[in-house]
Amino acid sequence: MRSSLTRLISAAWLLCLPGLALAADPQGEIKGGAVEHTRESSAAAVQRAAVVLPAEVTGGAVFVGRFHDAPRTSSRKVPVVVFLHGSSGLGLKAIGEWQLWLATQGVASIAPDSFALPDRLTYKSPVDKTTYEKVHALREAEIGLAVAALKDVAWADSARLVLAGTSEGAVAVARHGGTEFAGRMIFSWSCEDNYFVTAPRTAVVIDQPVLNVISLSDPYFSQKNAWLGNTLATGNCGAAFIGSKRATIVLIADAPHTLLNLPAARTATAGFLRDLNAK
Repeated sequence: MRSSLTRLISAAWLLCLPGLALAADPQGEIKGGAVEHTRESSAAAVQRAAVVLPAEVTGGAVFVGRFHDAPRTSSRKVPVVVFLHGSSGLGLKAIGEWQLWLATQGVASIAPDSFALPDRLTYKSPVDKTTYEKVHALREAEIGLAVAALKDVAWADSARLVLAGTSEGAVAVARHGGTEFAGRMIFSWSCEDNYFVTAPRTAVVIDQPVLNVISLSDPYFSQKNAWLGNTLATGNCGAAFIGSKRATIVLIADAPHTLLNLPAARTATAGFLRDLNAK
């Protein structure tokens, strides 16, 4: 009896030591420190943006390249998706594949390069919410930069602009309440209170269609994540858009975090864009 009591006391004492109580929790990492675009990086984020233009714009082969090399003129205006990449940047192969697929749908796309900012802050989750919010503010600024740049090209149909983003980029998309976009597409973000935000601050724009596509077991924003920080979270944007008749929530079973190119995700995206462009 005494031996058992001694072990219990020793265990309790060890848990009180600094750092040991959270020893099982994952430790994040922060690199870099820049969280505000300069005049130079604002221009570079757009000039270095990944752009894919469908044949309807070029009159020939699909254009794949950076915005600074993209044609400015066109005899035809097309819908344009402004896409905000996730924390991995534009180097993620899935983004280029998705943009090429959009072109087959007759849709142009532009994805600003957030890493045009020198020493741009990066992280390995989880880190503190204040740090995340600084990054989210940076990403929100990039929306306006892209919209302004599209005013200078003849191929962008200003009445058919769509804002989209994945993961880190999707937070800024969900929060954007501007009416310059015909619709929004939120990939791999749940619009909920969790470790990634101080508050969701999801914007609901009256009569604006919204598509949310996320894995049913997303490794970051579902209950599968042990450090999610919200035991009541459902892992999708459904609650944020309750009452909206223009919001569509698509949950894909057993999907990874990056799901842009899954057949179910592409089908949902194609239908969403088709409905928007039919108006």
